[in-house]
Amino acid sequence: MLTTTSSPLRSTFADNRLLQGYAVTFLLFWAWTFVGTTDRANWITENALTILFIVGVAWSHRRFKFSDLSYSLMFVYILLHVYGAMYTYAENPLGYWLQDLVAGTRNNYDRIVHFSFGFLLAYPMRDYFRNHFQWPNWVCWVLPVEITMSFSAAYELIEWAVADIFFPAQGHAYLGSQGDVWDAQKDMALAFSGAVLAMLLTSTVRRIRGK
Repeated sequence: MLTTTSSPLRSTFADNRLLQGYAVTFLLFWAWTFVGTTDRANWITENALTILFIVGVAWSHRRFKFSDLSYSLMFVYILLHVYGAMYTYAENPLGYWLQDLVAGTRNNYDRIVHFSFGFLLAYPMRDYFRNHFQWPNWVCWVLPVEITMSFSAAYELIEWAVADIFFPAQGHAYLGSQGDVWDAQKDMALAFSGAVLAMLLTSTVRRIRGK
């Protein structure tokens, strides 16, 4: 059974078969995306943040162990991100399939990942704030939403800087705006909405289980 935010016991990596499976699966999937990428330079650019994320989670494991549910949500998010980096977000096959399915006008895979940033990572943030810092309950509900919005805005600024200053040749593929002048604002709105929905669902489940 998956441990959750309220679970008192957390397993170490050596004893957690689920986490070990996630690590092996991710490394194999990551290697596959590198071998099969259509744009090696874009893959490297996109995965710079992937490396920071993985290193951060691994480094923090000694001091704080997330719940199994938190690790599972982070695992799904990071797979979505590296799969997007494989083809570039604007050229992702899954996005094209969804575009054809709903007769859309653009490849919306980037929108899915931005929404998932809030929806899948808000719960792990709450887990961290509640069990590591032991902050008041209301802070643990509100802060993940606020941080999601802040990180989303910061990411858009970093994305612009990387595309315009460091890798101008890869700028168009990296940004993936597909001609939408409001792309950055929509991405931030989706991340914010995902975090709000995640907290609402978590609260609802807690109330139902409490009853």
